[in-house]
Amino acid sequence: GVKDGRWTVLQLVEALGFCLENTDPRMRGRGIQLLSQVLLQCYSLLQEKEVLHLVLFYESRLQDNHLVIPSVLQGLRALSMCEVLSPGLAVSVLKAIFQEVHVQSLLQLDRHTVYSIITNFMSTREEELKGLGANFTFGFIQVMDGEKDPRNLLVAFQIVHDLIAKDYALGPFVEELFEVTSCYFPVDFTPPPNDPHGIQREDLILSLRAVLASTTQFAEFLLPLLIEKLDSELQSAKLDSLQTLTACCAIYGQKELQEFLPSLWSSLRREVFQTASEKIETECLAALRALSACLSRSVLSSDSEDLLDSFLSSILQDCRHHLCEPDMKLVWPSAKLLQAAAGASLRTYHRITHSVLPLLLEQYTKHTQSSQRRTILEMLLGFLELQQKWGHVEEDESPLLLHQAPVCSVVFSALLDPSVQLQLVGIKALTVLGSLQGFLSSSNLELVVDHLIRLALHEEDSQSSEAAMEAAGSLAPTYPKVFSGHMVPRLEEELQSEREESYHKRQSLQQRCLQALAAVSTHTSIVKETVPILLQHLQKVQKETEAKNTQDVISVCQSLHRVALQCQQDAEGCWYFHQTVVPCLLAMAVQAAMPESTHTLPGKALLEEEVLAAMIPVISAATTHLSPELAAQSVSRVVPLFLDGDVSFLPQNNFPCSFQPFGDGEHLEAQRRLIALLMAFVCSLPRDVAIPQQEWLLRELLALSCSSNCPFTATTAAKCFAGLVNKHPAGQQLDEILQLAVNRMEPSLAEGPRRTQALTLLLWVTKALVLRYHPLSSCLTDKLLGLLGDTELGPATADGFSLLMAESPDVLHKGCHADVRIMFRQRFFTDNVPKLVQGFHGAGPDVKANYLKGLSHVLNHLPKPVLVTELPTLLSLLLEALSCSDRVVQLSTLSCLHPLLLEAPQIMSLHVDTLVTKFLNLTSSPTMAVRIAALRCAHALTSLPTTVLLPYKGRVIRALAKPLDDKKRLVRKEAVAARGEWFLLGSPGR
Repeated sequence: GVKDGRWTVLQLVEALGFCLENTDPRMRGRGIQLLSQVLLQCYSLLQEKEVLHLVLFYESRLQDNHLVIPSVLQGLRALSMCEVLSPGLAVSVLKAIFQEVHVQSLLQLDRHTVYSIITNFMSTREEELKGLGANFTFGFIQVMDGEKDPRNLLVAFQIVHDLIAKDYALGPFVEELFEVTSCYFPVDFTPPPNDPHGIQREDLILSLRAVLASTTQFAEFLLPLLIEKLDSELQSAKLDSLQTLTACCAIYGQKELQEFLPSLWSSLRREVFQTASEKIETECLAALRALSACLSRSVLSSDSEDLLDSFLSSILQDCRHHLCEPDMKLVWPSAKLLQAAAGASLRTYHRITHSVLPLLLEQYTKHTQSSQRRTILEMLLGFLELQQKWGHVEEDESPLLLHQAPVCSVVFSALLDPSVQLQLVGIKALTVLGSLQGFLSSSNLELVVDHLIRLALHEEDSQSSEAAMEAAGSLAPTYPKVFSGHMVPRLEEELQSEREESYHKRQSLQQRCLQALAAVSTHTSIVKETVPILLQHLQKVQKETEAKNTQDVISVCQSLHRVALQCQQDAEGCWYFHQTVVPCLLAMAVQAAMPESTHTLPGKALLEEEVLAAMIPVISAATTHLSPELAAQSVSRVVPLFLDGDVSFLPQNNFPCSFQPFGDGEHLEAQRRLIALLMAFVCSLPRDVAIPQQEWLLRELLALSCSSNCPFTATTAAKCFAGLVNKHPAGQQLDEILQLAVNRMEPSLAEGPRRTQALTLLLWVTKALVLRYHPLSSCLTDKLLGLLGDTELGPATADGFSLLMAESPDVLHKGCHADVRIMFRQRFFTDNVPKLVQGFHGAGPDVKANYLKGLSHVLNHLPKPVLVTELPTLLSLLLEALSCSDRVVQLSTLSCLHPLLLEAPQIMSLHVDTLVTKFLNLTSSPTMAVRIAALRCAHALTSLPTTVLLPYKGRVIRALAKPLDDKKRLVRKEAVAARGEWFLLGSPGR
């Protein structure tokens, strides 16, 4: 009635008069409860006069019997949300609560109501409450004092934070407010199991920390508390104290810290020197960095004593001498402390490095052992990396610039050292020095390039070689002229040189030259020099008739692929690479596929599957990041090349006969293999790029995929068809082409010599449609499920389920703009696993393995959380799959069960007897991969409840003794790990 406007609240009060004035407190409580419930729903409808009368009524009832108080507080909570509350009423209500109610004697919910009233008034009546002065703070301290419930504490901590942040008067009650909150520090709370409120210990820690670190007025009380907790034995208390100290440094100044700095430094130093906990060490270093930063800020705005200088002097005094002992335990803790302080500000960096840098350089020269030099250089590297933080090297102040020559000398000497580990640190240091603008002189830069070339090409250890190439790649964008003027010509010279060396040595050098040319191609100007060199080398290798040159061609393609990936984020470089490399690769491939040049097909490296497979990612990476306009320009040339034989855009296009990859005749088989390159291009185009003559192209691909006798050609045509279908806009044209494909596949699948080609096409088209949730995908999947029962195609179909679920490397993935819906695997699982299970139960003994293999492939690619939820219904089938003789089924099932043993131990423990037997049997499998997987599962069994496993302990330990003598080292390694874990089962502390 009140909601509808038929009654006013005051009329309701009159109607409840008998209850509200009843002598029985329970009856009065029920009357007020009803009134409060109405107010909670109708407070927004109240008039100002009504609110005034109600507030006066409820305030008077705060003196009533304790049974009535909870309902009174609910009513006041409703009134605290009224916008028409008269000025002064909020203060009146809070005064009444502070005076009349002993809050901590109430139940949790009623205490929460009081906090809600205060929160509501603080958000809407701030100025009125501030008029109370420090009395409001004192009243709240009384309300909160002794609170224990975490739900209430979260609200109370927020109120305290708001008191401080919104500048309420704390008056003489600062220490009391600190005491009433700091008594919970450090937070010791473990949420009960199945806690419906979801409050975590971390929530309370962060909420309390926000309070403690919100004002400098707490500093004199908080810092001694933090030092006390830091000196305790409790790890969690140490961590909390360190994180709170770091938070406080954001607002503290020199005045707050001065008295406590020696004690704080002593505690931090002790923890870093003595702790075994990486977490505590990390937090100590963060706290030291925060303290140094805090003192650095204070210096900028203070004329008083320079505390920062004396603080850094203490750190240097306690740590510097340890750096002279590179073999001793305290060398790294000392270096970390110095680096933490140096990382706080430019001033701390200069002060610390001014003292430490000469010492490290002196120590490097003094010690001759590679291991000691490595330790010293790693420390030096830490300080060099800090300089990166501050950008340019300041000429007048930087200690690094003062020691430029010895620093370079030390780094260069490390690069010449025979120790690989020292070389690697030297390469890192070189990269950092190169990133400091203005540090390396032009002569030093040339020396850098010389060292990088020597390491990249001639260093025996591959680690140093690869690190040098990476360093060249990271420095090249900073010094493009130096690298293009000095490194690229040297690499080209090495690549083309004809030295009298063994074949393998020559091959190794060429391989490294190719890798280095690719690695240094990280700037467009360099790319424009390296790409022609790589293409020229590819043409040279292609003309050689040796059968060995296949690997050479693949190496060049791998280098080109790396360059393509490095160009993708730069529009100019990406387009240059695309329009230079793609036509050149196509021209070379077309030339190799011409009839009169294919009589030496085995020697035609560019037509071999491995080489075409290496060219695919080059073309794909060169295409995926093109803008739609440039992609459209390119597609208008490439598609007519394959459909019409238009070679006009290819370099050196004087071919002896026409290019007709979709033509008929055995003599064109070599040309058909180049459909792989068409696939790499068209399937990598952005989705909004129109493909000319697309319907004709799709029909040709469809025909080729079903008719080619070459498995490679048929498969690439099917993949190309599927890639285009996946991106094709929905509509009649797509429906027609799909119907054409189905009509083409069905008769070929039923019988004839090309059943395998038809199955390949069916798998790829199904995958294309499954990814985009096309309605026809379920129909095609049903055809595949039916083929599992086919004795000839069944095994290949089962393997095809892996293709459907796995990420495809060259087509139908997000990187090439395919239409891939999220959770397509879960949807496929839901729709088809019941059919697989049903098919398995109804299948004959000769094809049951096909259903198990298909199922294991689906489960293997399913996200583990989904698999765990479905585990109870599928586990019996998975266990049956372990008995299958097919090693692929065994391996897939074991790799599926391994994570489930770790993530769903309770469910798995119900089948422990079967699991133990199956796993132990498979440790004797003739296939090494199966033996390893079975031993890993036997190891993972130890994550099941100990009481379940103990009866099997002796049996498993005896059975695992046999694989300890396995002829394969990897099997023995797994056996040792598994058996050791079973030996420890049930031990104290496990």
